Amino acid sequence: MIQGNVQRGSASSKIEIRGLSKVYNGRNGETIALQNTDLSIMENEFVCVVGPSGCGKTTLLNIIGGLEEATSGSVKVDGVEVKGPGKERGVVFQQYALFPWKTVLKNIEFGLKLRGLNKQERLERAEHYLELVGLKDFAHAYPKELSGGMKQRVAIARAYAVEPEVLLMDEPFGALDAQTRAQLQEELLKTWQKEKKTCFFITHDVEEAVILAQRVIIMSARPGRIKEIIDVDIPYPRDQSTKLDERFVRIKNEIWSKVYQEYLEVSK
Repeated sequence: MIQGNVQRGSASSKIEIRGLSKVYNGRNGETIALQNTDLSIMENEFVCVVGPSGCGKTTLLNIIGGLEEATSGSVKVDGVEVKGPGKERGVVFQQYALFPWKTVLKNIEFGLKLRGLNKQERLERAEHYLELVGLKDFAHAYPKELSGGMKQRVAIARAYAVEPEVLLMDEPFGALDAQTRAQLQEELLKTWQKEKKTCFFITHDVEEAVILAQRVIIMSARPGRIKEIIDVDIPYPRDQSTKLDERFVRIKNEIWSKVYQEYLEVSK
């Protein structure tokens, strides 16, 4: 277990966040979404972020992704400060954001076309990642013909296809039923173990965080800060049977008790 904000800083860090703060100015004055946040994420590491609504989880992801600017502090990927979106960072949101008029294959090829890959390269790479997420037989289907879980697999395949070094995921399974969610958790872990991306995954589900992550980051109630970081010392590969493991139950309960305290702070 690692207490506080500063941890694992080293030359091998993939993402370095230092002194990060974000303040929004609205009709009711200032809202501090993030305050003086420090975090190091290693190359190929899988981290999950949990915490009450409004604690700055999505704001932190958006700043890492270059979709929002910080008020102060910095985010560096491989030592280069983030100034906007970049091809080394892919994002998967809860909403699938697929083009309804394009087939599954063409949805995945879209980002590859923007990268300048030729037709044959686009096809080969799109087919590879479709197979990786188990949708090879649906290459020529349209999004309206897919279930929610299948659409999310397409979104994940599309993010992987452009081969980012960092994958940022904002509650990608949050709208899915429990069975589909469990299936996609296992598939994501298998894909991550094959592809070895650095994954930054936001979830409200503590159990999901523990099954996926090497470390779970607990955010405090607003203003958002890193309250604590918990190491998940359970070896991979993991599957749904892992949830019965005594260590899993212990870690889940420890994290949940800390997250619940933050929910209580919000409700005061």
